[in-house]
Amino acid sequence: MRRKDKEITSLDGIIQIINQCTVCRLGLSDHNTPYVVPLNYGCRFENSVLTLFFHGAQEGRKLDIIRSNNRACFEVDCDTRLIEGGTACAHGYAYKSVVGFGEITILETTDEKTGGLNAIMRRQTGKETVYHFTEEVLNRTAVYKMTVSELTGKHKEFPGS
Repeated sequence: MRRKDKEITSLDGIIQIINQCTVCRLGLSDHNTPYVVPLNYGCRFENSVLTLFFHGAQEGRKLDIIRSNNRACFEVDCDTRLIEGGTACAHGYAYKSVVGFGEITILETTDEKTGGLNAIMRRQTGKETVYHFTEEVLNRTAVYKMTVSELTGKHKEFPGS
């Protein structure tokens, strides 16, 4: 990272940002053409491994790309705010962000899909409710996980915070 003064070196700090954000931008590569899609997500951090969960339709460009190339990156950001300056170049932006890389696996079993969907619901609602899904819902929903192998965090605080 070029700006070491903005780097978040604490894994706990990085996980805190991931737990605070609600939208993840998933980056995929479709035959060397970038494809980025914003998604709601769930997460799990166990044994020093971060796993992100996503869901969507059983068909479409996103899944076609994942099936042909399961390498991916992601970005989340929060606490964004304009820092005004006296000139255009003196303006800045406060933020917290995390970027990571890993591999995506499409979940197949009822238990895997239910676990992934519950992780998404926990992240989005902030509640520990365990949801139950019918076979019909599970059959029409693609659930996939990204096992993260590399993470970086970065931030710029708003002046006076």
